[in-house]
Amino acid sequence: MENGKVVNGRGGVCSSETVNGGEDVFSCDKSDASSADHLVIMVHGILGSTTDWKFGAEQFIRRFPDKVFVHCSEHNIGKLTLDGVDVMGERLSEEVLEVIKRKPGLKKISFVSHSVGGLVARYAIGRLYRPPRIENTEDLSANACAEGLKGCTIAGLEPVNFVTVATPHLGSRGNKQVPFLFGVTALEKAAFHVIHLIFKRTGRHLFLCDNDEGRPPLLKRMVEDDGELQFLSALRSFKRRVAYSNVGYDHVVGWRTSSIRRNNELPKWEDSFNEKYPHIVYEEHCKACEGEQGESVLKEDDSLDKLEENLVTGLSRVSWYKVDVSFHRSRRRFAAHTVIQVKDQKIDAEGADVIQHMVDNFIV
Repeated sequence: MENGKVVNGRGGVCSSETVNGGEDVFSCDKSDASSADHLVIMVHGILGSTTDWKFGAEQFIRRFPDKVFVHCSEHNIGKLTLDGVDVMGERLSEEVLEVIKRKPGLKKISFVSHSVGGLVARYAIGRLYRPPRIENTEDLSANACAEGLKGCTIAGLEPVNFVTVATPHLGSRGNKQVPFLFGVTALEKAAFHVIHLIFKRTGRHLFLCDNDEGRPPLLKRMVEDDGELQFLSALRSFKRRVAYSNVGYDHVVGWRTSSIRRNNELPKWEDSFNEKYPHIVYEEHCKACEGEQGESVLKEDDSLDKLEENLVTGLSRVSWYKVDVSFHRSRRRFAAHTVIQVKDQKIDAEGADVIQHMVDNFIV
């Protein structure tokens, strides 16, 4: 460590500074600009800062020193995360374009996001997506549903990995979607009506109670292509989509919403005996499902409402690698929401194997 900077010895530099009245900004840069052509955007969660991904960023640089250029998002720090998923998504998309402009030679792009940051990243890619250039429009429509279709770009770059960590993809209003409300219906209904007083516009988006100009909730619109915002096509364009989820003890984001599953789809898991990844308890590859589930699913699983079912069905139109994590034997299990990210390396170190799993399975 030199003057507050962590140097990896191969040209990668991570530094931390304080700006805007005390907010921490952590940045990773590569001085060997000619070799790193894969941009990795790391997005923090609500009320977070760039330092939240400090440990994760360092692991990516250490593993791929000449291949990745890591950027920890800086434009949605602290209270700015209360402005709404869409406003944050617009800021992130502008930030990505600024990074690309400063760093010529980039060819690929990936996103790694924690908590609400995953929703912000999904919005941003919808803004940055461009379809392949196909002269024959019939060919375009025939290939539009193909995952990883060559020619699709995000901000002009080839989309590779889209990774979310404890992200509330289905929102937070459903039964037991916010575990600290204990599944008590009265508390969940009360939260629905007062959440905007605490988390402002972002809270409205999470509890699906936004109604901008009479339009459906934003998260509902984000499971399809919505005019100029090609949310679903953008998500589909990535070679790999991964959802890391806490199976328990995450008192902020429930297992169902972070793993994009219905209640009756949650798997039975057992303790891990893998010494390398002791907290990874279940993995599965869910293929894309284009069929509508309809009323039959709602009748089988009364924990779902129609809106949540729409979100599950929409997001299931693309394939996902789902990785379930448990810290039930950890001393900081009640802080699983931050441990899974290793937000603070000193106290959240037990989550390091999850970051290692992420890096080991990353496509460069």
